[in-house]
Amino acid sequence: MDTMTPVAGIELGGTKAIAVRGRGLDVVEMRSFPTTTPDETLSAMIDVLAEWNEVEALAAIGIASFGPIRVSRDASDFGSILATPKPGWANTPVHALVAARFDCPIGLDTDVNAAAMAEYAIGAAQGCSNTIYITIGTGLGAGILLDGVPVHGLLHPEAGHVRMRRADGDTFAGVCPFHADCAEGLLSGPALLERLPVHPGELAADDPAWCPVASDLAELLAQLILTFSPQRILVGGGVTNRQPHLLDKARACIPEILAGYLTDIDTARLDDMIRAPALGDRAGPAGALALAMRALDR
Repeated sequence: MDTMTPVAGIELGGTKAIAVRGRGLDVVEMRSFPTTTPDETLSAMIDVLAEWNEVEALAAIGIASFGPIRVSRDASDFGSILATPKPGWANTPVHALVAARFDCPIGLDTDVNAAAMAEYAIGAAQGCSNTIYITIGTGLGAGILLDGVPVHGLLHPEAGHVRMRRADGDTFAGVCPFHADCAEGLLSGPALLERLPVHPGELAADDPAWCPVASDLAELLAQLILTFSPQRILVGGGVTNRQPHLLDKARACIPEILAGYLTDIDTARLDDMIRAPALGDRAGPAGALALAMRALDR
C-alpha cells in the first residue's frame, strides 16, 4: 500500500463533516465540523484543505458524500447532491466548489461506497471482491462493490429506500419524507426515536420492542444477500455501533427469511459474512483517501 503520496479527503455526512489528510490510506490528521449549511460547511472544509496544500502540495483529493449525489462524470450536474431530506443541501455542487480551489485530480463517490473501498483495501472486507457496506445513522445507505469496484449506473445503489416485508402486527408508519416505511424510514436513528417506547440508549437489549426493528434489518440484509450475492456485509453507523445486539438479532432472523433456499448459508456462514466494520469510525475518512488515490490512478 502507498504510504508516501500526500492526499486529502472530505467525508461529508449528514451530521458532521471531516477533512482528512493522509499518506496513501494512512490517516495523518483529521478535523471535524458540524454539517450545517452548504456554504458554511464546505467553506470550512475547503479552507482546511487549502491550508494543508500550502504546506505540501496535495497529489489528489477524494470526496465521500452523503447522497443521493450524481456520480456519473459525463452528467452536467456531476458531483451535485440531488433530492435529499437534508434541509438546504439539494442541488449543492459539491465537486465544482472543491474543484474551483484545487488544481489536482478529484475523486468523488458516496460516503458508503468510499467506506466499502477502505474496508476492502485495509479492513474487514480484504479478499472479498463482492462487498456491501451499510451505515445506519441519521440516514441509511449501502455501498456495494462488485469485483472490487463501486456500483454505479443510472445513479448509485439506494438500498436505504427499498421496502421490505414487515413483521406481523408492526404498524409503525416510518419517517422517510419520500417513502415513509422504507429501510431508512424504519431503521435510521430518527426512526428509532419515533418507533421505540423510550430513547434507544435507554431500552434494554432484551426488550421486545427491538424485535420488529431486528426483523426489518434482517429483511434488508436478506434482500441484499439474494440480489448481490456478497461475500461480506459490513454494518456500521451510530445505530448499530451503540446497539450491537441489534445486528445479532437481525442475523438470527435471516435463516427463517431465506427458508432453506440458499443451502450454503447457515448460522456459521452468516456470522462470518455479516460483521461490524474493522475500521470503525476511520472507514469514512480512509474511504475519502481511497477515492483520492483512485482519482490519481485514473
